[in-house]
Amino acid sequence: MVPGAKNSVLKLMAACLLADGTSEISNVPRIADVSIMSELLEAIGLRLESPETGVLRVTNPGDLTPVAPYELVERIRASINVLGPLLTRCGHVRLSLPGGDDFGARPIDMHIAGLEAMGAEFKVSHGYLEARADRLHGAEVVFDFPSVGATENILTAAVFADGVTRIDNAAREPEVVDLCRFLVAMGADIEGVGTATLTVRGVERGSLRPATHRTVPDRVQAATYIAAVAVAGGELEMVDAHANHMDMLLARCRDMGVDLEPFTTDGVEGLRVSCSQRLRATDVQTLPYPGIATDYKPLIITMLSVADGVAIVTENLYPGRFRYVEELIRLGADIRTDGHHAVVRGQPRLSGAPVRAHDIRAGAAMVVAGLAAEGTTTISGVRHIDRGYDDLVGRLAAVGADITRVED
Repeated sequence: MVPGAKNSVLKLMAACLLADGTSEISNVPRIADVSIMSELLEAIGLRLESPETGVLRVTNPGDLTPVAPYELVERIRASINVLGPLLTRCGHVRLSLPGGDDFGARPIDMHIAGLEAMGAEFKVSHGYLEARADRLHGAEVVFDFPSVGATENILTAAVFADGVTRIDNAAREPEVVDLCRFLVAMGADIEGVGTATLTVRGVERGSLRPATHRTVPDRVQAATYIAAVAVAGGELEMVDAHANHMDMLLARCRDMGVDLEPFTTDGVEGLRVSCSQRLRATDVQTLPYPGIATDYKPLIITMLSVADGVAIVTENLYPGRFRYVEELIRLGADIRTDGHHAVVRGQPRLSGAPVRAHDIRAGAAMVVAGLAAEGTTTISGVRHIDRGYDDLVGRLAAVGADITRVED
């Protein structure tokens, strides 16, 4: 069973700032980032409890303190998602500039520009971003790039804005769609869900209601298990893996020689994965959804490192996201990077060695690389993996991987 998506559940939790009462979110992954986001929301004034595994109840008593402190914000990039809800709900917010994974600059200029178009005023003081708006108003917001975070912040801010907000070149990721569906269930008026144009008609503050919602499955976790089968061989059946959320990735995996077959059991989608031959090299480039996500790239480069032939991988979103290549080279991979590009010459096998996880997805790639390596691979820095993966070690061990976690 593929767990709920990290990149969705954190945004659903932040959206609970908009409605008084108790909302219930299910299919919540057991990851460190959920715990960190819970601490942040509790500092703002929400109450969170988990009555059973995979379920989170979020109670908004209505008495919020719209301040996001540094010691929590610097631990998680998704903390920026409280900006839109707090500003539109409370009229002001004080937010420490967010942290998260270190793989290149990810500015929030588009978040600020969109909210300024809606009437917000910003200033930066003593490391904090402060925003004010008695009541936001509708606006035409056009993004130069379909930023997921900016789309989510403008979307949540527009829910209580006066009039109509139109977001053009909006991000279309399944996680954005998931947030839209949650907001609609709460009473928001949103059209164009799943398209590049979102139209939000503002409703009165206090008119949203709590909702019950199931988090969309994590397509990046699903991709990780596909990559594991691709490099190690064998077959795997993944329940609650949505093939239509990964169309371009699955196409490239098929080009490499991975067999993929969608199925449905009792109304639940799934994906059968098998690979019985050495992978074939194929060129890949990252693009905004529905293109190949940048989160997939460390997994793809790991797959190509043991493929037959030479491939070029182009990073169009975060050019600094190649730090993990040095770790793959330690395992025997033949990879050269030049700016936005990586040239990967596949080797028959990698060789086990000590490596480090630099961020969440790079850490998962190291685990996959270890499955493709002769001997033992020891990975340090696994706290990064804990931020985004629900028992990666246990799930792989359960399907035959020789993998254990050793506490330091």
